Amino acid sequence: MHRLLRAALLIALVAIGGAARPAADPTQPNAPQMQFVPPAAGTYQLQRIQRAPEALLLDAQARMRFLSELTHGKVTLLTFFYTYCTDAWGCPYAYKLMTQLRQRLLAQPRAVGRVRFVSISFDPTHDTPQALRLYASALHVDARLPWEFLTARSMGELLPLLSDFGQDVRVERDEQGRPMRTMNHMLKLFLIDRTGVVREIYALDYLHPDMMVNDIDTLLLEERASTARRH
Repeated sequence: MHRLLRAALLIALVAIGGAARPAADPTQPNAPQMQFVPPAAGTYQLQRIQRAPEALLLDAQARMRFLSELTHGKVTLLTFFYTYCTDAWGCPYAYKLMTQLRQRLLAQPRAVGRVRFVSISFDPTHDTPQALRLYASALHVDARLPWEFLTARSMGELLPLLSDFGQDVRVERDEQGRPMRTMNHMLKLFLIDRTGVVREIYALDYLHPDMMVNDIDTLLLEERASTARRH
């Protein structure tokens, strides 16, 4: 679907529902409730936004991995985070949303074995592979829909990747100008097709699980149709 049309639908949601972000306990945010029925999977197309950039990163087992290994071959939902983020509408919300999406996708035979999640840390200094293992320890391991957690060897190596994804981040400073551990960033999730092309970018007020599931299904149907044409 054309991004302008999707934006118009969200504007309509605000007009009808009052706000895209629900009036809920901010310490336990829930997904925004949609006031319209999203189009069925496969009835629209997602535009090709950009090719997912390359980077050399560390996974939770301290192995060096090219990011392209994790943005090709499956439909990928990718986000940036840091493990000690406490903003209820930031990283914890993305984690909760992705956990819920993962359970929904695992219940769909079409998605099993064809989707992965990737989370990349903003903070290589504190988010070591060991920290990533601890962070992900409560997550049930399921090879049918893997969830990879990655960090970089240094901030210098990470910055080009952030720039290529258009993901801004800055370290908050105290009244004396000293850097704090809090990071200011815009929450984004990137939907990438199996050829490594970004097909959708979700910001906070755009994180509607029903639409995201339909977008993933649309890419899976597109892949199936492409395979059928080749044969």
